[in-house]
Amino acid sequence: MERRKSTVKTTGSGATDIRSADGRKSIHAAPRQPCAFSVRKSGFSPFSTPDYMMYTDDLFIERNVPGKPHKGKVLAAIQPHSDDIPLYAGGLVAKLIDEGYTGYLIRVSNDEVAGETLGHGVVQNEIDNNEIAKALDLKKAFSFYYRNHRMDDIAEIELRQRIIFLFRVLKVDTIVTMDPYDQYEMNPDHLVTSRAVEYATWMAGGRADYPEHIKAGIMPHSVNEKYYHSNSTRGLHWCNRIVDISSYIDKKVESNIANQGKGPAGSHGSQFRKRLANENKKLPVLGDDDRTADFQYVKEFLMKDWKILGEEFGLEYAEQFFYIGSETNYTQNFLDYAEKHSIPLH
Repeated sequence: MERRKSTVKTTGSGATDIRSADGRKSIHAAPRQPCAFSVRKSGFSPFSTPDYMMYTDDLFIERNVPGKPHKGKVLAAIQPHSDDIPLYAGGLVAKLIDEGYTGYLIRVSNDEVAGETLGHGVVQNEIDNNEIAKALDLKKAFSFYYRNHRMDDIAEIELRQRIIFLFRVLKVDTIVTMDPYDQYEMNPDHLVTSRAVEYATWMAGGRADYPEHIKAGIMPHSVNEKYYHSNSTRGLHWCNRIVDISSYIDKKVESNIANQGKGPAGSHGSQFRKRLANENKKLPVLGDDDRTADFQYVKEFLMKDWKILGEEFGLEYAEQFFYIGSETNYTQNFLDYAEKHSIPLH
């Protein structure tokens, strides 16, 4: 599978000169080969794909599946802030819901810093979070309301317990959230949230953790699948799954437009259109009305990096994840082996 269009030649010194499609160059002494691949960027948004990816040898392209193969399964999309899932995983979430999942959106912070005042930020982003859930056809949105950019001051065990409670009550099978091992992450809320989710996915299935839940009729429930996305655009992301979101790009766009209080989307398109009009200018791609301007601004500019990523793999649009599937059933493997190889005692 060709991941990047590049020209490779060997220099007289034996070094390998690799020139990527966007002109960046890397020199490796033979026989060394790159283990991290630079990601070409559009330059339109600072909130996009990571600078570098390490593609695993079992890299898999997840495509649309017809029908409702996931009917009966439950998805939880967990985000520290209201713009995280729409930006980095809106296409995946829309795809899984279309394939039969019942989905829930869990926001951990109160997004207070994203507003004209702290109070305005809290109210606006609560509204936005609910609208994002609607745009992605999720059943319900939850918010924990921890203070924005101060979540490293809370007791992580408290946050973990609240997440475990929801995983058990909702019977969550699959989660989408930030990578808890993201490198060069600058936002403390991102790492606090993702670490708590990582631990909760395991502990939610244990009978010894929070036995009061069981006595109240809330039974343990294991989370079987995880999709981890990166937010550290300056960093390095392990990637073993590319998700084709070509059929769901408009859903992703709509979920970003729903973020009126924060993020690079919202009504920035119509604002930019008005700014140009005041200068007696017009950008044809933004159309002739605010609604079109907002939609086209997000799709043509903010989604460009996911379009570039898709093109690397022959897709129109794609998102990247580190995917962790169901654990091996070791007990069943032993039983199957015994069934096949055991012999009578007499």
